[in-house]
Order: sequence, then C-alpha cells, then structure tokens
Amino acid sequence: MRVLLDTHVFLWWITDDPRLSELARRIIGDGYNEVLFSAGSGWEIAIKARLGRIELPGGSLRFIIEQIEQNAFQVLPIQLVHALQVYHLPPHHRDPFDRILIAQSQVEGIPILTADKQISRYDVQVLW
Repeated sequence: MRVLLDTHVFLWWITDDPRLSELARRIIGDGYNEVLFSAGSGWEIAIKARLGRIELPGGSLRFIIEQIEQNAFQVLPIQLVHALQVYHLPPHHRDPFDRILIAQSQVEGIPILTADKQISRYDVQVLW
C-alpha cells in the first residue's frame, strides 16, 4: 500500500505522540507499505519552525531529514501537475499545505493518513 502522510501525522510518528491512531501506527510501521512524505510537508515544517509555531525535536531541520531516512519514507516532490490540481479543489480547506497534499493524493491516487476531518470533505481516501 502507498500512503501519504499529513504533516502532523509525520510529526506525531517521529515523536511517538499518543494522538496517533492505532491504524496509523500499523500502516506506518508495516515495512511493506510505501510511506510518502510530501515536499510540501517539509516546506510547512520549515516555515512553522522558523515562525516559532513548532519546536523541532533535535532542534534542527536536519532531524527531519534523518527521520525520513531512518523510517525509510519516500519523499514525494511537488510536481507541476500537483500544483495545477489545486485549481480544481473546492474551498473546503483554506490551508495551502493541506490543499497541496490533497492535490497530490488525487493525482497520485493514494490515500492520505490524517486526523484532519476537513480533508475527508474532498474526493480523497482518508485513513485514520
């Protein structure tokens, strides 16, 4: 199974946050699944860390790269087709980072692992 992590799910996984659902833990922990980390999530983390809205474990962005490598996550780059897909999304969710994840999910045909109930209003498969 291929699955795209929402940013908060990635952060909850690497910090062993109890808010992470059991299903999410099973999917991410199953070595047979292809777990994708969007470049959009990296962008979101960098911006929020710079603004002081999140504190990174390990204190640097290098920690994020190390966690992606240690967990064998694949980085999903933002392609032009992903960016253009955003045009077709209804305005249910105004967060640009979530909108690019939704677009990537639609274009790639993969589910999103997220606790964000707003995302389920779109034509995407949500796992939680």
